[in-house]
This record gives sequence, C-alpha cells and structure tokens, in this order.
Amino acid sequence: MPKVKSIGSVIAELRKVKGVTQDDLAKCVGVSAQAVSKWENGGMPDTELLPSIADFFEVSVDELFGRGNRNINITAAIFDHIRATEPDSEERFKTMFELCWDIERAIFGFGNAPGEGGTIKDYEAINKPDGQQYSSILSDHGFTRMGIANRLQYFLLVPEIKDTQKGLFNNIEYPAFFRDFSDEDVFNACVLLFRRDCNKAFTENLFVKELNVDVEKAREILKVLAKYYLLRISQLELDDVIKEVYTFSPTPSFVSLLIFAREMIDPPNNFAFYSGGRNKPYLT
Repeated sequence: MPKVKSIGSVIAELRKVKGVTQDDLAKCVGVSAQAVSKWENGGMPDTELLPSIADFFEVSVDELFGRGNRNINITAAIFDHIRATEPDSEERFKTMFELCWDIERAIFGFGNAPGEGGTIKDYEAINKPDGQQYSSILSDHGFTRMGIANRLQYFLLVPEIKDTQKGLFNNIEYPAFFRDFSDEDVFNACVLLFRRDCNKAFTENLFVKELNVDVEKAREILKVLAKYYLLRISQLELDDVIKEVYTFSPTPSFVSLLIFAREMIDPPNNFAFYSGGRNKPYLT
C-alpha cells in the first residue's frame, strides 16, 4: 500500500511549486498565516477549508492527502514561480538558479521535499567567501556542471552532442582563436573593456594609456577585437580630421570562457555531489 503524505507536507510542496507564500494561501482561504504554518508543521486544516485549498492549488482534495498522481502543468508552474518575482531583479535570478539546483538534485535521486539534499543557502553558509562547491553529472547522455557557492555560481547542462564535428569543429579555427587571446595585451584589453561602461566610446588612446602599449600595438589589439565582433566602429570628424571611435559590444561568452578556463587551470575538487558514470568519449 503506497505511503500517504501528510497534508501539511503536500501543502508546503504545492506552495513551493506555485511560488506563493503562506500569507498568500492564508488570504485566499480566509485564515491567518500562522494557521498555514501550523498545517505545514503537522496540523490539519478544518474540513470545510479543504475544497478552497484544493482550488487554490488547482488539485483535487485527494491529492492534498498525497493520494494519486497530481496532474500539475509543470511548465505553467515554473512560469508562475518565476513570474512571481520582480522582473530583472536579483531575486528573479536567485529563483532561477534555485530551480537549476532542483534539476540537479532530481537527477541525483533526491525527493522533492523542500531542502532535501541541501539548499543553496546551506552551501553558501558552509563555504568560505573565497571557497567553491561544485556538483556534476557525467553521463553517456550528456553532462552537467554547477558552481553552487561561494566564489562562482553557474549551471551548465549539455545534452549529448550528436555530431561533435558539425557542432564544434566545422569552419571554426580554434588554434587561431587561442593564439589571438594568448596575447597578454589582447587579453588585458578584453578584461579592461568588460570592466568599463560599454556605452562609453573610446579611441586607441585608451589602450595606450591603460595598457602601456604604443599606438601600433593598440591598433593591432583593436583589429583582433573587431575580428570577433567585440567592437562597433564609427567615424567622427573633429577639426576637419576623421577620427575612428569605438564602442564595446560585450558578450557573456567571454565570461563563460573565463569560468571554464579557470576550471582547467584550477580543477574542481570540492563536490557536494558527483556522478562519474560516463564511459563514452566526449568528442565523437
């Protein structure tokens, strides 16, 4: 006989999926937030409230008792959960990152009870500010890599690449790319521009001043950055002289490159969870 969940644990789980607070539920069904808290800590709602609670979560009363499979539209629930946060805010990105952690925990086989396997906050608390905790799944069907806390937080999920030649190598000159960015002045110019307001136009003199290079080298750097579409070039006429002016076009790909280059230089060794079940080569 299947184990029946307590109604309090089901309500807590449904709240998390829907992205609502105890106060939101309380206002809808006409009770206090303290009452909802008591339910989730082992109490039982009054019987006459059950239909209202079920309607709020769009489930049946049976499903409140953990009976049967809940017919929840997962996509809609995730949309609602994210949209309940402030648009373009730190809270929204934090919520999205926590959902990524939920994906990782689910793959490792943890249950869907809140906090099972540890929360992001838990790992932030146990790591030093300059420390780093990872999680990774290496499967023949793809792989994940997650920086949980504290130095860097990120999530990468790569389903198995069907054709790595077409996906990664065709018409891409990696040696030329790495030669270009192995030039210390080019690399430092990128870091400089990524730290600057990208709306501020500049001339070659910026590199002359900040990188301590001559004008010829500054122009070489500009050519490399233009090659990778990191610059927009315009011409201004100043005192009857045409002057080239540059505007930086940042891409998150550069920051991503730094994240995973760091992993190559300083390999991860502190994993919260790790599954190394991959047998296939990564590049087929």
